[in-house]
Amino acid sequence: MNAALPPLMDRIGHMLARQADRAYEGQRTESVSALAHALQCAQLAEWAGASNSLVAAALLHDIGHFADDEVMSLGDAVDDEHELRALPLLAEGFGPAVLEPIRLHVAAKRYLVAAEPAYLSTLSPASVHSLMLQGGPMRPDECEAFAARPHAADAIALRRWDDLAKEPGRPTPSLDYYLALLAEVVQPPAGLGGRSGQRVASLDHEGVVGR
Repeated sequence: MNAALPPLMDRIGHMLARQADRAYEGQRTESVSALAHALQCAQLAEWAGASNSLVAAALLHDIGHFADDEVMSLGDAVDDEHELRALPLLAEGFGPAVLEPIRLHVAAKRYLVAAEPAYLSTLSPASVHSLMLQGGPMRPDECEAFAARPHAADAIALRRWDDLAKEPGRPTPSLDYYLALLAEVVQPPAGLGGRSGQRVASLDHEGVVGR
């Protein structure tokens, strides 16, 4: 493993561990803690036979909610764009197979609400609330653009696990178990010269994102 990567893994582990005591608050309130949600989502991905990269994305998809003090102070009346917040950090060790499903999982919700009439009724009240802040259902042209993206299918799969990973008390593998899986997926940022954050930050200008 590249000598620069262990600090990244330590930081991710610390960020995830802090979520054990954090609940989604206000109109974002869910029935499980943020860490329980992350672990359940990763478990569902494993049960579905997903690749390690997609399991990693499932574990990390909401880490942007807790990326820094600024985003945590925004409250529930604005879109915190959590699907984008952690990408510069994660790009230091992960490639598109992890980053793109995370970046697109909010857009996938907007897509599914437009494409599947029954889908809206499956969302938690918190997800319905955030949907309105994130732009609501996609227009037909947005749906077409989203569906054509290379990682759209993985983002949709992640979105469905995201919606199901809210069961209080459900046993899951430990955080350490999934950190070991992350260590298998993590990779040096090839040829980016320390500019990985800039590279990923630019992606939200390429078309449909979850805004």
